[in-house]
Amino acid sequence: MKVKGKHYRTVWMEGTSVFMIDQTLLPFEFEIFEAKTCKESCLAIKTMITRGAGAIGAAAGFAMAQAFMEAPANGFEKYVLDAKKEIESTRPTARNLFFAVDRVFRAGQRSVEKALQEARVLADENIEEARMIGEFGNELIEDGFMIETHCNAGWLGFVDWGSALAPVYYAKNKGKSVFVYVDETRPRSQGARLTAWELKNENIEHVIIPDNAGAFYMSQGKVDMMITGADRIAANGDVANKIGTLEKAIVAKEYGVPFYVAAPLSTFDRECMTGDDIEIEQRDEKEVLYQSGPDEKEILRNILVCNPGSAALNPAFDVTPAKYITGIITEEGIIKPDKEAINKFFY
Repeated sequence: MKVKGKHYRTVWMEGTSVFMIDQTLLPFEFEIFEAKTCKESCLAIKTMITRGAGAIGAAAGFAMAQAFMEAPANGFEKYVLDAKKEIESTRPTARNLFFAVDRVFRAGQRSVEKALQEARVLADENIEEARMIGEFGNELIEDGFMIETHCNAGWLGFVDWGSALAPVYYAKNKGKSVFVYVDETRPRSQGARLTAWELKNENIEHVIIPDNAGAFYMSQGKVDMMITGADRIAANGDVANKIGTLEKAIVAKEYGVPFYVAAPLSTFDRECMTGDDIEIEQRDEKEVLYQSGPDEKEILRNILVCNPGSAALNPAFDVTPAKYITGIITEEGIIKPDKEAINKFFY
């Protein structure tokens, strides 16, 4: 995608450094963060400088490659194994992270050069997978559709194109008129800050709505379909995604709104039998208690927006049971969310 006329990937590697669009500064500032070491890449993933299933996977793959390049001759194996564990601990719910780390780690057993090559291949694959998700998802979108989404699963969440927003971008490129309801997605407001920024950048008509307004618009018949991304999909079709997705799926079922999940096959975890087996990341309460934005001097500041002294809980994800999901849009087609259909798709 382009920003001010220049094409960017969300994350890429040059030399020994990993470069990322700093998503913590958007939409107020556009800057590129340089992670010069594996540890700096880990910090960037953990603090959400880069975030989103595909982007996390690509960044983790590059971080694993950095570890191979950094490892000393004396203690090489221990260094890369410790680095692997550190990378995997950054975002434990994200399946794409583990998928990418495992592939680069296996490639690195052959040579450091193979590790770097595999990390680059993974990033390229991520773009093509997202493009194909857009192509298959576009078939579900009719001209004039009003679509709701939750969190950010656009090109910022992948290396390019995205998952949930890829069908929207593809539909626009095909000349269809599409309108998007953008859930705020508290507590980090990825919808209001990132999805809205992307859609405005792409000249797609949209509006930001409070997270708890989705039911109202669905009850009014103003939502034709809902598309979200996914961070991990269990073998039975249960889906872990940004906190609040479960509520949207239940409401969509009540009002007969088709609810689709968009994700590449690398997001499926067939060793995870059901959503009950998915580890849910618990994040710092400060993300709930504070919000950030520019002051009158356009300096970004964190502001306490809750009652002083009160504690907060901050689960990053919830699990949507397969029964609430209409279909899963992948780079190979649309899958029915049940164990039998998923197994047939992989075999």
